[in-house]
Amino acid sequence: MTTLLITHGDCLAHDTGAYHPERPDRLRAVLKAMEQDDFRGLIREEAPRASLDAMARAHPGDFVRQILAAIPDHALRQIDADTVISPGSGEAMQRAAGAVVRAVDAVAKGEADNAFCAVRPPGHHAESTRAMGFCLVNNAVVGAMHARAAHGHKRVAVVDFDVHHGNGTQEMFWDDADAFYASSHQYPFYPGTGGVKERGAHGNIVNVPLAAGSGSDIFRSRFADEILPALEAFKPGLLIISAGFDAHKDDPLAELRLTETDFAWATANLMDVARKVCGGRVVSVLEGGYNLDALADSVTAHVQTLKDH
Repeated sequence: MTTLLITHGDCLAHDTGAYHPERPDRLRAVLKAMEQDDFRGLIREEAPRASLDAMARAHPGDFVRQILAAIPDHALRQIDADTVISPGSGEAMQRAAGAVVRAVDAVAKGEADNAFCAVRPPGHHAESTRAMGFCLVNNAVVGAMHARAAHGHKRVAVVDFDVHHGNGTQEMFWDDADAFYASSHQYPFYPGTGGVKERGAHGNIVNVPLAAGSGSDIFRSRFADEILPALEAFKPGLLIISAGFDAHKDDPLAELRLTETDFAWATANLMDVARKVCGGRVVSVLEGGYNLDALADSVTAHVQTLKDH
C-alpha cells in the first residue's frame, strides 16, 4: 500500500492559548510519531491552501470570508466558550482544509492508495454557518464535496470515531441522499447530538451512541453490526475517516475506554469495506485526541494500518 501523509507547519500557528486542550503540541506529537523508522516509506507532502470555492461547497455564502475577516492582528479572539482564533488561525484553517482536498485528488487519481491528513484545527463540529467545538471549517466535508465536484464521486461517505459526535458533518449531510455519515461516540455528551433516532432525511445517517465507560467489546460489536454494513450498503465512491482519538481510555476529555488497538481494528475494517465498494479509496483526517502520548500511539496504529493492511 502507498500512503500519503499531508501536513503543514502553518497548522502549528493556530494558537488557542496556554491551557486550551486543542493546542499545537497535539500536532507536534503526531508528527514526531511519524518520524519512526516504520514510516520512512510514506509519501509526504505539504498541504496547499484550500480555495474559497472549495470551502464554499461545504460552507455556503460568506461564512468562510467572515471567519477570515475575524482573524485578529494580535492576541487571541474567542468565537465561543471553546473555540479560539489567533493571527495564525486563518492560514492554519486553509491548510487543514487544503490537505483534505489534496488527499482526495491524490487518492482519486491513483497517486496513493490512501492518505492521512495530520492537520489542525479539527473540523467535524463546524456546521455550515457556525464555527464551534474547537472547529472552524469542516475539513472532512470540504473533502467530500471536492470528491463529488472534481472527481465525479457522487456518493460520498464520512465515518467518524471521535469520542464527540460530529454535529457539523451530520448537519451538512442531513438532507443529502448521496452523502452518508456514521459516527460512534460517547452519549449523552458534548455537543448533545448523535442520538440513535437521528437518521437523516433519507436514512443516510447512522449514529452509534456509547455510554460512558464503554470499552473495546461494545465499541467493536456495535461498529461491526451497525456502521460497517450500512457503509457497505451505501456504496460510496470515496470514504473519508474523521479520525479522532479521544475515545482512548487515557484521554482527559471523555470517558470511553478504547485503546490504540481498537483504532487499528476500526481502520482495517473500514479499509476492507472500501476495497469492496470504492476501490479502496480512503482519506483520513485528524480530529480530536488530547492526551499527547495516547494520541501519538493511536495515530501510529492508525497510519500503520493504512500503510500495511
